[in-house]
Amino acid sequence: MASSSIKKSIFSAMFLLSIFIVLPLSEAQLSATFYDRTCPNAITIIRNSIRQAVSRERRMAASLIRLHFHDCFVQGCDASILLDETPTIQSEKTAIPNQSSARGYEVIDAAKLLVERACPGVVSCADVLTLAAREASVAVSGPSWTVRLGRRDSTTANRAQANTDLPNPFGGLNALISAFANKGLNTREMVALSGAHTIGQAQCFLFRARVYSNGTDIDPNFASERRRGCPQTTGGNANLAPLDLVTPNSFDNNYFRNIVLRRGLLQSDQILLTGATTSIVSEYSTNPRTFSTDFGNAMIKMSEISPLLGSAGIIRRVCGAIN
Repeated sequence: MASSSIKKSIFSAMFLLSIFIVLPLSEAQLSATFYDRTCPNAITIIRNSIRQAVSRERRMAASLIRLHFHDCFVQGCDASILLDETPTIQSEKTAIPNQSSARGYEVIDAAKLLVERACPGVVSCADVLTLAAREASVAVSGPSWTVRLGRRDSTTANRAQANTDLPNPFGGLNALISAFANKGLNTREMVALSGAHTIGQAQCFLFRARVYSNGTDIDPNFASERRRGCPQTTGGNANLAPLDLVTPNSFDNNYFRNIVLRRGLLQSDQILLTGATTSIVSEYSTNPRTFSTDFGNAMIKMSEISPLLGSAGIIRRVCGAIN
């Protein structure tokens, strides 16, 4: 009896221990100190490279945050968006939401090259891109956040998924909420992440219908101003306008203040002042600190969507190609 009881106790203890070991495995492999021993200067190298790039062109901050977002929404944060077209790879670069739109690839390549010189074959392109997004935010007075590292790079891309899973700038509020929910992000996180549009620019074809709509959800003076660089009928599709007219190169909460004033540039921006997201927009428009905190937390969560961990994937030596 005593021997049987002891065996049961030992078995129970081992079973509980196995649960604690197995369940958090994927979580444990992402760590803020992941490269502390293998490439201790990695974060500093990437930080300096990204900040230099943003100092040369402030718009690049928005481009890098968007590039990270477009990567994570397609088969997870695995740097698949960086892969070039080959006979066996249909590049995400040529997906409709990315073609002639996504940019900053050369900035990631430059940062990766510097890291490779210091620590060959150690730091993934996925981690370089994730860190780049944070450093880009900080470079334009935006929030910082803790980045847990240890992602590995995919050997595949998914152009079809990029065409279906990235949010449609012409879609309604429910479609927008669903697109983020499908990636495990709730409505508040969706609104916070939309706040990245406080920096950057958009092409005319993305806002033409809105500024010529004469709708009640757009300030007439704002519409008139945006029409000047965006012809109604022909030409000008690639003409740029700032997403935030007030402080286009600084990360702040003016994006939400603009929406309250019916000056959201994209339909997917202004639609946030309807339904379940109205109160969140109002809160962020008056409380920049809350927005900043929520944005950082949402970026952490987004950056950990389905990462490749452990022995999955590879460490690419050049981000645009398989080794």
